Amino acid sequence: MLGKKKVKFMCTAFRDGFQSVYGARVLTEDFIPAVEAAREAGITWYEAGGGARFQSLYFYCNQDAFEMMDKFREAAGPDADLQTLSRGVNVVGLDSQSSDIIDLHAKLFKKHGISSIRNFDALNDVNNLIHSGKCIVDAGLKHQVCVTLMELPPGCEGAHDAVFYEKTLRRILDAGIPFDSVCFKDASGTAVPSKVHETVKRARRMLPAGTLIHFHTHETAGISVQGYMAALDAGADAIDLSLAPASGGTCQPDVATMWHAFRGSKYDLGVDIDKVMEAEKVFKECMEDYFMPPEALKVEPMIPWSPMPGGALTANTQMLRDNDIMEKFPEMIAAMSDVVKRGGFGTSVTPVSQFYFQQAFNNVMFGPWEKIADGYGKMVLGYFGKTPVSPDPEIVEIAEEQLSMEPTIQTPIEINDADPKKGIPAAKKQLEDAGLPVTDENIFIVATCLDKGITYLKGDAVLGIRKVDSNASLGQTSGADGYTVSVNGTKYTVNFDGDRASVNGKTYEFEVTAGTSKDGPDTAVAKSSGVNTQVQAGMPGSVVRIERKVGDIVSKGDVLLVLEAMKMEVDVKALEGGKVEAVHVEQGQRVTAGQLLMDLG
Repeated sequence: MLGKKKVKFMCTAFRDGFQSVYGARVLTEDFIPAVEAAREAGITWYEAGGGARFQSLYFYCNQDAFEMMDKFREAAGPDADLQTLSRGVNVVGLDSQSSDIIDLHAKLFKKHGISSIRNFDALNDVNNLIHSGKCIVDAGLKHQVCVTLMELPPGCEGAHDAVFYEKTLRRILDAGIPFDSVCFKDASGTAVPSKVHETVKRARRMLPAGTLIHFHTHETAGISVQGYMAALDAGADAIDLSLAPASGGTCQPDVATMWHAFRGSKYDLGVDIDKVMEAEKVFKECMEDYFMPPEALKVEPMIPWSPMPGGALTANTQMLRDNDIMEKFPEMIAAMSDVVKRGGFGTSVTPVSQFYFQQAFNNVMFGPWEKIADGYGKMVLGYFGKTPVSPDPEIVEIAEEQLSMEPTIQTPIEINDADPKKGIPAAKKQLEDAGLPVTDENIFIVATCLDKGITYLKGDAVLGIRKVDSNASLGQTSGADGYTVSVNGTKYTVNFDGDRASVNGKTYEFEVTAGTSKDGPDTAVAKSSGVNTQVQAGMPGSVVRIERKVGDIVSKGDVLLVLEAMKMEVDVKALEGGKVEAVHVEQGQRVTAGQLLMDLG
């Protein structure tokens, strides 16, 4: 090692690894032994939460993210640097937050054992980093401020080159944002090595001497090791690496892969590779029951044209599997290219990557630009900040019309601080109305997870992880061994388990006997109800809220219920006026496209 440069690295296996490979759906007790093994191997810097590993614990794991962070700290030891990921004004959600929630985020993460926060804005709008960065430092945490990178789809220009990133970093410095280190974050793994080298070289000239420069990428496009080498040659100090089985493919390169790439070079990781391999053995044993999506294991040649981040790819494919429409994924990933080209060139990293995919989803399911996704529409209208270039005027006009919102130049914090539905007082009221304890943690859970936060706190959350041989772990996402039954054009997903049947996620007891009943069909079913309109689901999803009950009189255009799919809430509206004769679903139930939801008479 004499004369070699020791490269610092953060182990991302237990945050970005989980998000990139398992859609962030991993139970705390299942992976903690692997953290302990990594500690024994001498690893001292970990990504330990934040990003999608906050919401996913409430949405899919029925677990508390703050308890997870506490257990992570215990397993990693008191001296480990535990880092989390924050999305600027969005902190750990898809929606932006008010200033008091942003401040609460930093204080709570400090309370629960975190020592550093990596903080980015997907639009590279520096205004979204000013308050969040100050809150992180004021809470006593180290602040790693980010510039977000990607490669534009071929044929596009106007942003995302070394000059653009240099200007973004200059704006960060001019804004006086306090920070301890700088990260160039390439979530889609598409930034070409030559651009990475030039960007880091320019940053090294601009930053004060001794400033740590960190480069983050993914293997999704197949150029991660080259990208890391380019960054290090230009003066970067630290990189992100993962551990098998949550490494490579959609995630970061493995520690062992990078150790091997450094052999014979001027760089060294400074690890005992045999101990690292022992830790990987433990980690593989911890994860052996989890479903490994095949798309998590490969380099995807389409990614440079449709820059889907590794951390979002499997989260989205898991949701597509939940809704039995995985066959649509190739169309949706291809549709992302046009969505990126016309959306203003926000970096394809959460939440913008999710907005891109939601719009691609809608363009495939409903027709191009027939339905603007809420997040995508708000982004092109300016509600998440200023996009790197102006969005396509035609798309802005469509979003304005469909969302009934005007474009804005106000900052998200200004908008959110004036919104009575956001902030600590609004979250407190939601907790009080639900009869739940008002604690700082619960306030933050509700502010960032909304209705699903309330569902979790009430104890009504449904387990949605995927394990290879355990249908019980799938909760309502199961159905691989079931049947699809069509009755008068309405589709039902049916699974059988002994004397119980699950129909579209709702469980019934059943009995089959030979012959036909002398009493004829059940009169409650056979009786005419005077129905003249059947309300069906236009897309698969879960029932978030039922807004109308039997007996209610509704008018055309009234919202009857709300479905959620791909982290989007979609209103199901009455196409005709009438009276609600029957409601065929319940809150939390998963439904398929075409499924009967309500009868109107």
